[in-house]
Amino acid sequence: MNVLNDLIKLVRERKEKPIEGSYTNRLLNDKSLSKAKVLEEINELIESVEKDNNKIHESADVLYHLIVYLEANDIKIEDVMDELKKRRK
Repeated sequence: MNVLNDLIKLVRERKEKPIEGSYTNRLLNDKSLSKAKVLEEINELIESVEKDNNKIHESADVLYHLIVYLEANDIKIEDVMDELKKRRK
């Protein structure tokens, strides 16, 4: 799970200190693009599962784009995790 934490940290760093030409910054600054990419990547994942190919690659794309989308919309992953914990009870 360290890789996931590192990704979250990287996205937050890009949000605080943008880097010119950064794809992550482009997604953070263009919410409609970020939304479109989440939808696109989820569809690609579904297709890859149905065809039983490239599932890991597409899953990684979904996670990356979802994390960026959440951050772009000021939704903290910690709050999402807290909500999931509440549902376990």
